[in-house]
Amino acid sequence: MRRRATALTAVLALIGGLGLSSCADDTADAVDYAVDGTLVTYNTNTVVGAASAGPQAFARVLTGFNYHGPDGQIVGDHDFGTISVVGRSPLILDYEIKAEAVYSDGKPITCDDMVLAWASQSGRYPWFDAASRAGYADIATIDCAPGQKKARVSFAPDRGFTDYGQLFAATSMMPSHVVADVLGLGEGGVTTALQTNDGPVVERIAQVWNTTWNLAPDLDLKKFPSSGPYKLDSVTEDGAVVLVANDKWWGTAPVTGRITVWPSSADMQDRVNEGAYDVVDIATGSSGTLNLPDDYVRTDSPSAGIEQLIFAPQGPLAAVPARRALALCTPRDVIARSAELPVANARLNAATEDAYGAAESTPQVNEFAVANPDAARAALNGAPLTVRIGYQTPNARLAATVGTIAKACAPAGITVEDAAAEGIGPLSLRDNEIDVLIAGTGGAAGSGSSGSSAMDAYTLHSGNGNNLPRYRNERIDAIIATMAVTSDPKELARLLGEAGPILWGDMPTLPLYRQQRTLLTSTKMYAVSGNPTRWGAGWNMDRWKLSQ
Repeated sequence: MRRRATALTAVLALIGGLGLSSCADDTADAVDYAVDGTLVTYNTNTVVGAASAGPQAFARVLTGFNYHGPDGQIVGDHDFGTISVVGRSPLILDYEIKAEAVYSDGKPITCDDMVLAWASQSGRYPWFDAASRAGYADIATIDCAPGQKKARVSFAPDRGFTDYGQLFAATSMMPSHVVADVLGLGEGGVTTALQTNDGPVVERIAQVWNTTWNLAPDLDLKKFPSSGPYKLDSVTEDGAVVLVANDKWWGTAPVTGRITVWPSSADMQDRVNEGAYDVVDIATGSSGTLNLPDDYVRTDSPSAGIEQLIFAPQGPLAAVPARRALALCTPRDVIARSAELPVANARLNAATEDAYGAAESTPQVNEFAVANPDAARAALNGAPLTVRIGYQTPNARLAATVGTIAKACAPAGITVEDAAAEGIGPLSLRDNEIDVLIAGTGGAAGSGSSGSSAMDAYTLHSGNGNNLPRYRNERIDAIIATMAVTSDPKELARLLGEAGPILWGDMPTLPLYRQQRTLLTSTKMYAVSGNPTRWGAGWNMDRWKLSQ
């Protein structure tokens, strides 16, 4: 009950402010916020960005038409703009950005930013290193006159994306005028190039979109304007991001003037003991058994993401028999029990625990319920196998998981090497540095989830950037695409039931358990609420208050 009350307080705080701004005299002017990933890019829509802690840091820096509330639900951000449904078949939406909405550099926020978000994430142009095309791929056209505040978004016939509120939401839109300035395209030049399919220019736009917003201590702040109540002030030598109040923000001013977002570190316990952090938002167990000082409050809750083994598309696990062999000797029951959680079997309906869960628990699941080294050895015809399993450090729970797998698979002739490192992530699989990545949805150290199964299912669609195993199956692609436009429960259950045997047979990933989240807050913090999606507790940081 207490958690629900806290979440409700947070929602009210975001919407109404709860009058906290009037209590400035006893409010600290700075808050320290620790997350469980790295902060490597401002653009959380790339493969690396979506899997990073960027969404936790920038939800109130790069705003959109919606944000994800305390239960991961979609909430309209009317400070940014409004959405109107003007047609259902095909789906047609009218978007209007608030007249006074400007970036922190004074440039207006326009529909050009929507066009760039759509083009970069629609899959139409191969040069963008976008994590996901879910929803954006279903958009046929965006009617946008460059420099204007209004846009009409028309979806393709029979492609009415059910979770359209996930699109053009917080952190999904990057400032197109920065791209135009870097390339010298002039006002409206980005939109014109994208709308006219000017291939050479679009390729240059993509290169800027992919790399311009990488975070480093010596960055050029002119390229990092904000559309929210906070703006980027600096990046420290140890990778922390410093956010300060945006004086161009047209909505309610943030309660706290400065928030420093700290990436994961090996000295989490020491820093908690010292009181160095006011808010800590991490995967449960990742920092070992955290002992809580008296002046902290801890809340554990399930995320919308699944901790899983993600297999590399090349190397020793490129072939299905090898992946199945490792899965057969992986003691999923022991691993889940160590995390004090049930085993998860979801791949396409991962974001919520609901009635559809049974549909994915097809009979094939039983084959991989407990470790079976004899079956694993048989799958390899007795041949030895060496596998490098990586994860982002520090993470005590995943270190123990790799040890458990190594012990269980040794009798099958499978040697498991712990290949963990601070920089391990989605690109480690792509670059053949590891054979297996243990991570959340999309390769994230955190939840990684959008909160929507229709969106998250695309991690196994052949066109997606965050399809890290590079899995290709035409029937699975069709099932994922159909799920995205289907709201009929019986049809969804049928599709999931059909997909289950295919995915357990091909084994692109092996789900372990639902990642749990741990939220630590100082007893002097107010309006902080956890979030099961990749945006985490940072979803309403502009309402946070630390009493002195």
